[in-house]
Amino acid sequence: MRRAVANRLTPYMFMAPAVVIMVIALLYPLGYMVWGSFRDWDPSQTIGEAEFVGLKNYVTLWHDPNFRESLGVTLSFAFFVVTFEMFIGVGLALLLDRNIRGMSVLRTLFILPMMIAPVVVGLMWRYMYHPTVGTFNRVFEAIGLPKVDWLGTNALMSVIIADIWQWTPFIFILSLAALQSLPRSALEAARIDGATGWQQIIHIKLPLMMPVLIVTGLLRLIDAFKVLEVILVMTEGGPGLSTEILALRISRTATEFRELGVAAAMSNYLLILLLFFTVSMFAFTRWQEMRANRLRTAVEEDE
Repeated sequence: MRRAVANRLTPYMFMAPAVVIMVIALLYPLGYMVWGSFRDWDPSQTIGEAEFVGLKNYVTLWHDPNFRESLGVTLSFAFFVVTFEMFIGVGLALLLDRNIRGMSVLRTLFILPMMIAPVVVGLMWRYMYHPTVGTFNRVFEAIGLPKVDWLGTNALMSVIIADIWQWTPFIFILSLAALQSLPRSALEAARIDGATGWQQIIHIKLPLMMPVLIVTGLLRLIDAFKVLEVILVMTEGGPGLSTEILALRISRTATEFRELGVAAAMSNYLLILLLFFTVSMFAFTRWQEMRANRLRTAVEEDE
């Protein structure tokens, strides 16, 4: 009896250190942030000294036009970067999923941008976007085209392009791994049935890849909501608030405006938004996995 109890408790004993670390490193800071969002808190006070104001910070933010504009910029930025990165990354994976000479070198070159530090990426693209000596405007001038105000009226588009350049390789790597792990029997059965390459992509490859693609898209979506360094270096959120995403506004609210309680409330709004997207995409992933399992079963029955 004693040995049976010990065997049942052994897995929990091994899990205990990880649970303790998780509570200290994740739940405590999260709880601290939530508690701070209910207080009129500034850096000169401890959280216990700050006045408790209830939901005042949340209500103030909800009626703040600058916060709503930053939220709109964040949603637009996240939508466009994730959409284009998924389209380009999956397309490249489908294109390069073949055995040709030099393919390993080409794949290595594709992943180089994501290895560069975000600050360096921001500086590099800022110099290329320079209105007079930047690479793009000098090329436009050489071929007779007008110069573009990259970091002015087109600032949001410019930071979107920089993010797509850096993080499309992430989508490419995971998409290529998903492609190479597909059951070859399904693809061979499709070829025997006379399916064209395009039909195999639409009806076999993409449906089977969908669970991986959804998780990949979710990871990029979460990261897109937290982009800070590249935008800070390139535009500092300007001109005006045209490129000020929520992560940058939270940083400014805490450091420049010294409103830690408001910054905490803003962080919680962002957290709730990300939780909504995460739960929705995981529910969709579950549905896609069930669909993929039915497809695999149908292929096996045909064989």
